[in-house]
Amino acid sequence: MFTARNKGRLALGAAVVGAALALSGCASGDPLDPGTDDGGSTDTITIGSQAYYSNEVIAEIYAQALENAGFTVERDFNIGQRDAYLPSLESGEVDLFPEYTGNLLQYYVPDTTATTSDDVYADLQDALPDGLEVLDQSSATDQDSYNVTAAFAEENNLESLADLKNVTVPLTLGGAPELEERPYGPSGLLEKYGVTVGFSATGDTTVEDLLAGTINIANVYSADPRIQTEDLVTLSDPDGLFLASNVVPLVNSDIADQIADVINAVSAKLTPEGLVALNVKSTVDQESSEDIATEWLTDNGLI
Repeated sequence: MFTARNKGRLALGAAVVGAALALSGCASGDPLDPGTDDGGSTDTITIGSQAYYSNEVIAEIYAQALENAGFTVERDFNIGQRDAYLPSLESGEVDLFPEYTGNLLQYYVPDTTATTSDDVYADLQDALPDGLEVLDQSSATDQDSYNVTAAFAEENNLESLADLKNVTVPLTLGGAPELEERPYGPSGLLEKYGVTVGFSATGDTTVEDLLAGTINIANVYSADPRIQTEDLVTLSDPDGLFLASNVVPLVNSDIADQIADVINAVSAKLTPEGLVALNVKSTVDQESSEDIATEWLTDNGLI
């Protein structure tokens, strides 16, 4: 893998064995590997993923897009959570990783006050350590969101959290117990949108309780496949109640320019609804990440 860590090793080898090694590039010596104008070689790009089905699907999309563009790719999926994989990115063992802007910003800046998509993305670029950068963020998100049933949305003309203040029936928000005290819980709805809600600690049965009518607003992650399969409506958040967490490629600076065109094209096509649909294929249809990625890339004209 061509990273900051092994650049020094390559330079030393070139000094010892001369121009022949420089022409052969890194260990693989594959003449079909994409190169750079300054004589460097991309060699193998290592792509990682979290131990999370949705993240793995995105990582596989990155991998196949790069392979289609002529790059050699190594997959290092299901690494774990940030404490496990960020050191690998910072050391250069992993080159590319699908990340989430808000959660990643909070990792580096725990007391961040940014909430909107643009503000989070801008602050994240400043917060990253040397040697790492982000490419274009997608519109797809995997973050806290408030959802209602399609029937309730239609009955009350709901599209945005701001519309909730016009609802005449009592509102009850359901979610994990800790949501009651979170800044985006009942107090946040009142502060940001002037909406008063009761609270029910529904935990793992939040969606079931929403469908049963014991609550009428549910805290669901925005890429949860049940939003599609249960015909839920995600209420938009124009005033930034939630910390935006858009899907974003986190990449080693050494290779960012070489892969930017390929990966940014993926981000441009990855939408919130599209990410939910990908997750449905994974969890409901039980399709493999490889098949899901190939179909998505083909449907979007990227391979």
